[in-house]
Amino acid sequence: MIELSNIAKSYAMGEHQVRALVDTNLFIGAGDFVAIQGSSGSGKSTLLNILGILDTPDSGTYKLGTDVIANLSAREAARYRNLYIGFVFQSFNLIHHKTALDNVALPLYYQNVSRRKRNKIAMEYLEQVGLGERAMHKPSELSGGQSQRVAIARALITQPALLLADEPTGALDTQTSEQIMSLFTEVNRQGMTVVLVTHESDIAAQTKRIIQLRDGDVIRDERLR
Repeated sequence: MIELSNIAKSYAMGEHQVRALVDTNLFIGAGDFVAIQGSSGSGKSTLLNILGILDTPDSGTYKLGTDVIANLSAREAARYRNLYIGFVFQSFNLIHHKTALDNVALPLYYQNVSRRKRNKIAMEYLEQVGLGERAMHKPSELSGGQSQRVAIARALITQPALLLADEPTGALDTQTSEQIMSLFTEVNRQGMTVVLVTHESDIAAQTKRIIQLRDGDVIRDERLR
């Protein structure tokens, strides 16, 4: 599913180069459920951005399925993301002037699905995450947990092979976090590969595998189940 070989990434900070990833090697098989952990500056976000084709490495090889992800135009990168990858962020990234239904349906707009059909599918996904009755509400009218469930429905609507989540429970209370993790566990049980970044040990413990980064390198790779 995912294979990283000798991935390196640095960023300029003033006159200095800060190494975010250092010759990182990683394999994540189809259907895995992985938590990425590490302190601030360990390279977690950089790794997730590379996996999500939001950033490119300075060197090394990234294979997604059978495809080598390299030298993509902006249009090609967007196409890969829309077809194969779903994203869930701590800040939800919902469009505030659109309803929950419109937010969930948006990825299908970019796949040229008709409005009637994409709204029908979006409602099905909102019902799947328990928010059918909130379909016509805007993000300002939703709780944090409800907004995150809308974001998850939006990430799932294209049926991606890979779901990436960046601190998806970081701004949520314990009960809501458990609901979100139950959703991730269920879609993983159905065969979707899930990779999430979290600083919460109890959240990481609910996945199948923990990968820990330090100074841009993998220092722990533990299979839990």
